[in-house]
This record gives sequence, C-alpha cells and structure tokens, in this order.
Amino acid sequence: MAKVVLVTGGSRGIGKAVCEKFAAEGYTVAVNFEKSEEKAAALAQKIGGRAYKADVSDYGEVCAMFEKIEAELGEVSVLINNAGISLFGLFQDCTDEEWERVFGVNVKGVFNCSKRAIGNMIKRQSGSIVNISSIWGVTGGSCECHYSAAKAAVIGYTKSMAKELGPSGIRVNCVAPGAVETDMNARFSKEELEAVAEESVLGYIAKPKEIAEAVFFAASEKASYMTGAVINVNGGSVI
Repeated sequence: MAKVVLVTGGSRGIGKAVCEKFAAEGYTVAVNFEKSEEKAAALAQKIGGRAYKADVSDYGEVCAMFEKIEAELGEVSVLINNAGISLFGLFQDCTDEEWERVFGVNVKGVFNCSKRAIGNMIKRQSGSIVNISSIWGVTGGSCECHYSAAKAAVIGYTKSMAKELGPSGIRVNCVAPGAVETDMNARFSKEELEAVAEESVLGYIAKPKEIAEAVFFAASEKASYMTGAVINVNGGSVI
C-alpha cells in the first residue's frame, strides 16, 4: 500500500508542486485546502489523490480532516506543513487581527497538524514532517514583520520538534525558500520581481517545482539521517 502524505495548502503554488512530486513518487496524496476547492479537487483528480477542506488554524477542523483521511486513505506517514499567508505593509499599520491571522495559519497551523499527526507516527515509531518557512524567517523582511516573525517561529519549532520526536523515529525538517513564482508574489510589479531576481546569484526567481524537490528530499528516506535541518533554497540570495 502506498504511503499517505498530507500537504496543507496544497491547491496552489509550492503546495501544488509538492503534491505533484509526491504523487509522481508513488505516494497517495491528501490535498488540503481552505478556500480553493475547485483547484484542489482538480489537482486531486489529476494526481489520484483526494482533497480535504480545513482551516489549519482551527484544531477541530484539523482533527475532522485527519479522521476523514485515515478512513479513506489510511494513516498519514508524511506531513508537509505548507499552508501559509503573507501580508505586506508597514509594521505600525499592522492590526491585531492581521497579526493573529498570520500567526494562526503559519504557526498554529503547524502546531495543530503536527499535534494530530504524531500520535500514529509515535505508535509506528516512524514518520516525517517537513515545515515550510521562508528566507524571511532567516533574515527578516522589511514591511513583512508579522510574516517574518511567524516563519522564524516555524524554524525554532522545527528544531524543538526534531529533538523531542527523534527518539520516536520521527524526523522533522524545514525548507526555507527564497522568492518563488507563486500567487503570493503576484502583487509585485515586473520591475520589482526583476530586482528580486537580481538578488539571487543564479539570477532568477525559483519555480515551485524546484522547492518541491527539496521538500521531497527532506521527507524521503534519502535524508534518513537528517533532522532538525533548515534547508535554504534561495538561489544564493543569502549565503
């Protein structure tokens, strides 16, 4: 029986590419979405997986999603905590609601899904979790204070989880992408994106599939002795 992977925020961008990569490698893919139902359903049909709706910031919805996945596909062997939102603006203009929402999805979502997933992983004494952070979680980003803080929290959480869950045979790693061609960056102009590309020593913005390759490696047995790692996939923007 094929292993089951759950990819949160799997309907678009990096998440979509991750779903496609795991499916190509023989996994059964659970595609999580909150709002993009049509895109998630179309992707799931294309790759032979299933789509599951849940707001990852809500633990009740997360538990209900896992119950459906376990009943229809089997226990989750690999968890990819990819769901995330970003807001752009000056720190002094950031509202309490914006701060809470960014941390709710980007940090509490990781907590909720991991908390629900690890019970079966501990019983099996095996499992793999990959959390998606960001280059801004490493360096901080101007006008993205809430996003940078949330993604930095994901890095610290990854390292702590790796230490705690390692004795149970569960590996926990993190991928921190640089700029990627996704909807999240669609708000920037062509000129702004060109300037971002120039910051990379490779001279271009990453395709989602390039991030997906790193995510799959971190989750796979090829990285069997790697845990607590932060893999920077940023084209040399930060070295």
